[in-house]
Amino acid sequence: MWRKATAAALLALVAGYFYHAGPDLPEQILQYITLPSFQPHLSPRPSSEQVISAAWETLITMPTQQWSKVAVGVNACVDVVVSGVGLLQALAVDPGTGLDHEVLHSKEDLKEAFIHYMGRGAAAERFFSDKEAFQRIARAAAEYPGAKLYVGGNAALIGQKLATYPDLMVLLCGPVGPKLHEMLDDQIVVPPESLQETDEYHLILEYKAGEQWGSTQAAQANRFIFSHDVSNGAMSSLETFVASLDEFQPDLVVLSGLHMMEGQGRQLWEERLKEAVAAISDIRNEVPIHLELASMTDKDYMNSIMQEQVIPSVSSIGLNEQELLFLAQAGEGPHADLASWTGIPDVGRVSDILLWILEQHGRSDPSSEADLTRIHFHTLAYHILATVDGYWGNQAAAVMAGARVASTQACGLQTIDVSKVELKLPVEFHSSHIEPKAKMSLNPADPVTVWRHGNVTFHLTPVLVCKQPLRTVGLGDAISAEGLIYSELKPQQPF
Repeated sequence: MWRKATAAALLALVAGYFYHAGPDLPEQILQYITLPSFQPHLSPRPSSEQVISAAWETLITMPTQQWSKVAVGVNACVDVVVSGVGLLQALAVDPGTGLDHEVLHSKEDLKEAFIHYMGRGAAAERFFSDKEAFQRIARAAAEYPGAKLYVGGNAALIGQKLATYPDLMVLLCGPVGPKLHEMLDDQIVVPPESLQETDEYHLILEYKAGEQWGSTQAAQANRFIFSHDVSNGAMSSLETFVASLDEFQPDLVVLSGLHMMEGQGRQLWEERLKEAVAAISDIRNEVPIHLELASMTDKDYMNSIMQEQVIPSVSSIGLNEQELLFLAQAGEGPHADLASWTGIPDVGRVSDILLWILEQHGRSDPSSEADLTRIHFHTLAYHILATVDGYWGNQAAAVMAGARVASTQACGLQTIDVSKVELKLPVEFHSSHIEPKAKMSLNPADPVTVWRHGNVTFHLTPVLVCKQPLRTVGLGDAISAEGLIYSELKPQQPF
């Protein structure tokens, strides 16, 4: 060591001598000699994605009081997942212009609706009215190279996610055929009344971010879902579901499938909604009910869901940006004049609509008879949990858990690989689009931003978006299920 130090000192003396003797010489000499470097080694700064992922692992903790039994119903099916563009090409359909259809009657309607949503990168679900035409398309989908069969239907998907927690008992009611029953987790209990001889099939047409068909390019990866599903369409398992609760005695009920009735016609859904409300009212008051919403297009139907006491009579709802905006449009709420979201939905506008739902259809007013106190909102770049104060606990962990599962499941991984995800949420945003609004910012080391409006608290966390998602179907259901697992109902407030 002392020899190196002596050598360095001698080199410095020689260089100093030559500098005074001739200032131009050192550069000529220094190209042949290298002085030892005494600069400290600097580690590369961790990325925001690394910091957020590490923070989630530290901050996501289970609630003190956990659910022991969860009953889930009532839509279940087998999903056939194929490339949307590939299947339509196989059906000899040419690309053209997009046009939305509330109900699909033909291949042409299917093509137009698919292009409409593919260009927006938005998820949608539609009913296909022609049984024979649907069966022909379904056969072509099942035979298409690379087609995959999965557990489908919001209730079954939520049940599958809940069943990954071994200490949790899960009851699933819905039209369960032999193929679906075979694919369900062994931990899921299916009442004999829910079993049927044939399966209901839903076709999932997926597309990748940037995928091109004709003049249409996908803004982001997503999927278009359609079916001719009469059992789920009439919510035929609803009464069986409610009747089974007396014996099962759950401490949480998850309800989904209301959107399936939309394509059945006004006369049917008006009658079934009344029966649904009556069935929901039979569930014990102390048991919270979570309602999972899905894509809808009929404003009258959505208004009925709000006004016929469906939304006010549940404790919690889960929904995405399309469903949130449609709720506002149907009910003439905040930002109802917005035709659609452009890019990442504005946090302030989303916050305004969430607050409006809890104020108009929830229990933000203590004197209200409504039960709704929690909304789990999810979009590609971020999630928000909005809750009325005093009813729910552990919501920071719950919103982070939902975002974490969105990242891992989209990438097909068990844990987050930061090289495969990216942060898309702007670092700064506003808590409202209406005055008074506060400027908020994201702190990657503590990745939950919290604000309040009145007695409603908002918890926001970013999503680490998978750059090349393997599968987008069922993400919303996994997000809501995970958020519920990490949520805790405060016992002093009766429902």
